[in-house]
Amino acid sequence: MSVKHPVVAITGSSGAGTTSVTRTFQEIFRREGINAAIVEGDSFHRYDRNEMKLAMAEAEQQRNLTFSHFGPEANLLSELETLFRDYGESGVGAVRRYLHDDDEAKPFGQPTGTFTPWEELAPGSDLLFYEGLHGAAVCEDIDVSRYADLLVGVVPIINLEWIQKVHRDRTERGYSDEAILDTILRRMPDYVKHICPQFSRTYVNFQRVPTVDTSNPFTARTIPTADESFVVIRFADPKVIDFPYLLSMLHDSFMSRPNSIVVPGGKMALAMQLIFTPLILRLMDKRPKRLR
Repeated sequence: MSVKHPVVAITGSSGAGTTSVTRTFQEIFRREGINAAIVEGDSFHRYDRNEMKLAMAEAEQQRNLTFSHFGPEANLLSELETLFRDYGESGVGAVRRYLHDDDEAKPFGQPTGTFTPWEELAPGSDLLFYEGLHGAAVCEDIDVSRYADLLVGVVPIINLEWIQKVHRDRTERGYSDEAILDTILRRMPDYVKHICPQFSRTYVNFQRVPTVDTSNPFTARTIPTADESFVVIRFADPKVIDFPYLLSMLHDSFMSRPNSIVVPGGKMALAMQLIFTPLILRLMDKRPKRLR
């Protein structure tokens, strides 16, 4: 962990909603005048799109039917740990970008599904912000989580997570229902072993719970809306949280446990603003004056 160069990490699986959380943090950074170096977790996958297809085919030939992006074999966790450590020590580190689509790839003159070359982060940023699968990963001799100053988990209940993934992969990526189900099943062992344990290392977890029937996520026609949900927010250290203030500001919220508050789904963005703004400002206030 670093006082000079803080690291903030948002971790959650595919379809969890980490992108929406990132937008809230970007609003905080913009409003408070914080220069954040933003890093996407996809850039630390080991293989580009075509290489991953080949790696999966090879794994299947070896009767490994659970090889996935969720596991350490398909990711550069050592490089991610090094980035967190180096940034905390010096404010710089090696990064690259994964080019998801034509809009992202065009400025670089590269095909979609490839990585840009590794390069050093520009010096002078106030903090590092990571959003991806492995912000709190621990595996063998690698511990990414120990270098993060603020860890946030985004983990809707599993059926809702699947509904969101099915709809995204079907509408935005054109995947067949069979391909989507195959991906979910292939990832399940790594989800249990490498994704779930991260949420026990986070400082705050946001878990959206729908109030409508999601018993069969593979036949759901629509994603439950925010107003059809509650959000359970769990704090690892509730002693530093002003629960009376949150309860007064978030209408219809209530505490379900001494370390948890439940808010209406439509208030999730506001809850994040109220919770994370003081936490981010606290990190900024700890930095030496010459770095501000």
